[in-house]
Amino acid sequence: MELRIFTEPQQGARYDDLLAVARCAEEAGYGAFFRSDHYLKMGAVSGDPGPTDAWTTLAGLARDTRRIRLGTLMTAATFRLPGPLAITVAQVDQMSGGRVELGIGTGWYAEEHTAYGIPFPSLGERFDRLAEQLAVVTGLWATPPGETFDFAGTYYPVSDSPALPKPVQDPRPPILLGGMGPKRTPRLAARYADEFNLPFASVGDSVAQFDRVRAACAEIGRDPGELCWSNALVLCCGRDDAEVARRAAMIGREPDELRENGLAGTPAEVVDKIGRYAEIGSERLYLQVLDLADLDHLELVAAEVKPQL
Repeated sequence: MELRIFTEPQQGARYDDLLAVARCAEEAGYGAFFRSDHYLKMGAVSGDPGPTDAWTTLAGLARDTRRIRLGTLMTAATFRLPGPLAITVAQVDQMSGGRVELGIGTGWYAEEHTAYGIPFPSLGERFDRLAEQLAVVTGLWATPPGETFDFAGTYYPVSDSPALPKPVQDPRPPILLGGMGPKRTPRLAARYADEFNLPFASVGDSVAQFDRVRAACAEIGRDPGELCWSNALVLCCGRDDAEVARRAAMIGREPDELRENGLAGTPAEVVDKIGRYAEIGSERLYLQVLDLADLDHLELVAAEVKPQL
């Protein structure tokens, strides 16, 4: 089981805050640093000093870190056109020496779209657009040098594109898809995903959705063993119950609720919960860290949880 760090900067973070977490995660041996792609806070937090752009952040981290992989859970397809997105991700991949991963989804948070003037079509149209985005991004990256790319899309038609620049990773940066959608999500994952991720899902719900994706793979003749299977859970680990309670209070949650719905408790409890996800085939866990100032939290898990996995 690989552990990765997952942050939510829209809740209030500067670039330097994220850099400190990424460097701490790198030194502690985590597999990757991921961040959300949102432009508006959620809940009662202030959100100060305001949002940071996901790919601007990752471009900075590409130069300010050395080894750790970098990515998004998830870039909203509504935020960016597929051609420029392919260029951006390829460039950040070059800047990082081949350490970038693209998590992408339909976008779901209506309020952030209205807050910043971003069109927010119906769910069906958002899925249609996501499907075309995936076709364009992967098509641009896969086009051999010297050839051009065309795509007869409804929303994103592409004509005579030089399909440049190319990412460093071959054949491409990994693409992450995820979510609990019962039909279109599994079909898109079977066709395009290198990794399938479920955020904040129980073991039982994860089993059901993983099975849907495996069935969608079978329908198109793809080996589901080609996909990496992962989950994301909020982290709240402490050396004892008092430390767990303190960390839960800092993020406005209750310890018992986090033990039920997240990855919470002493290191022994956290290891036990991780084992339940490993038993169903999950290979990576994204640890949602909400208190970015608490670097001791990351170091505790690295020292007392990671060695037991």
